[in-house]
Amino acid sequence: MFTGIIKGIGHVVSITRQAETAKLTVSSPLFTQLNPQLGDSFAINGICLTVTAVVPGQLCVDVMPETTRLTNLGQLKKGDTVNLEPALGATERLDGHFVLGHVDTTAKLVQRVEDQNASVLTFKIAPEYDDYIVKKGSIAIDGVSLTVTQSEPYQFSVSLIPYTQNQTTLGKRQVGDLVNIETDVLGKYIVGAQRKEAIQ
Repeated sequence: MFTGIIKGIGHVVSITRQAETAKLTVSSPLFTQLNPQLGDSFAINGICLTVTAVVPGQLCVDVMPETTRLTNLGQLKKGDTVNLEPALGATERLDGHFVLGHVDTTAKLVQRVEDQNASVLTFKIAPEYDDYIVKKGSIAIDGVSLTVTQSEPYQFSVSLIPYTQNQTTLGKRQVGDLVNIETDVLGKYIVGAQRKEAIQ
C-alpha cells in the first residue's frame, strides 16, 4: 500500500532485458536513509515492485511480462529518473490517497500549459478507463497522487503545483511521453459493482 506522496527521485543504473522481462537497478540517497531489505515493496514510477537485491545506495527489482506490457518501464534506459515511494507503514499519515501500485495502463501527455504558478497536464487515455476517471477524483500518475481537474471522453487533466514539479519526474515530462496510470481503487469497486448489477 502506498499514498502517492513521492519520497525521492532515483536514477536508473542499469536495466537488463530478456524478452518481456527485465532486471532494474536504481540508485538514490533515499535508499541509504531507509535501508530497504530483500522482499520489501517499493513503488518505482507508481509500480509496486519487490526488492530482490540491495547494495549501498541501490536496489534491484525484477520486472515480469505483465508489468512490462502495462507500464512505461519498457521505455526506461540507463540514466533515466524515476519516482520512488516505500510501502506505507502502519503508523504513517495518509497524505495522498490509497495507491496500490497496480498500474492499470499508460496514458500519453498531449498538452502542457502553464497557468500562473501551476502546470496543467492533459493526457489521452484508452476509452475503457473513462468510467474510472472523474473530475475532482484521485488518480496516480507515475506514482504521484493527484486530483483530476478536468475529465472528458478519452482524456483528462491534472494541475501541478511548483513543489510537485520540482520533487517528482512529472515536472520534466514532455508532450508525447507515456506515463503510468492507476485509477482510484474506490472507483474500481463502484464501477465493477454497477456492471455486475447491470448484467444481473
